[in-house]
Amino acid sequence: MEISDLIIFQSVAKQGSVSGAARQLNYVQSNVTARIKQLEKELHTSLFYRHSRGMTLTPEGKRLLEYSDKIIFTMKEMQSAFQDPDHPAGNVEIGTVETVFRLPQILSVYYHRYPMVDLSLVTGVTEELVQDVINHRLDGAFVTGPVIHPQIVQHEAFEEKLVLVTHKSATSPLDELTNKPLLVFGSGCGYRSKLEQWLQLEGITPVKKIEFGTLETILGSVAAGLGITLVPESAAATFRELGKVGAYSVPEEIGQIRTVFIRSAESFLTNSIQKFIEVIEATSKEQLSPIG
Repeated sequence: MEISDLIIFQSVAKQGSVSGAARQLNYVQSNVTARIKQLEKELHTSLFYRHSRGMTLTPEGKRLLEYSDKIIFTMKEMQSAFQDPDHPAGNVEIGTVETVFRLPQILSVYYHRYPMVDLSLVTGVTEELVQDVINHRLDGAFVTGPVIHPQIVQHEAFEEKLVLVTHKSATSPLDELTNKPLLVFGSGCGYRSKLEQWLQLEGITPVKKIEFGTLETILGSVAAGLGITLVPESAAATFRELGKVGAYSVPEEIGQIRTVFIRSAESFLTNSIQKFIEVIEATSKEQLSPIG
């Protein structure tokens, strides 16, 4: 068994098909199929269920995925440990919640300073991203903080104000809370938790909760009068400035939100992640030098 076999296996597992993995890795499909069959032969077990919609992991396949995540992550760590500290290189996978509005600036500055690093970005909700960092599927992630976990190290990033976002014609935040559906991200989202906490404090049972996958869709739906949401003030700024939505302050115990950058406490702090953290810290202090 070679590292490349595990990389192919990971790709098939995440893409859900041999064809998808072949496209991602720039391999021919027959090669991917042959490597998966050889891996199954070596391990004496079937790793995938084959069906008309593609391939899904068997219980044994899920077990191997956990091992392969750790093995590949350790390999990346080993490579990073021998890099020139001033010129990091390699692949870095970062997770983020949807509303980190300084993220484009961070990524742009990091890319221009360290062009040999290939950055990949994954979006999700806080709870999922925390687990992905713990399980070494991500090198780090921006999540709603604080995160108190023995396997997590957190670095302060930003603190923002949350606002209740409503249709532009709304006049009373409490009326909106009582009468409008909540438009939220999936379970595990920090903003959703804050909104639910506020409702509980007010003794309000929501009319309905409607889950969405993107911030743009949530704000567009609020503008259309479908419901209300709670997001960082910066996230709603453009819609508010265009007169598409209204935004209201919320109680202080609800209205402050911290975004932190997390990494695994068990992992070696690579040069590439150390430099990424330095860019985050510079951004939070607004001391980034111009890009040029």
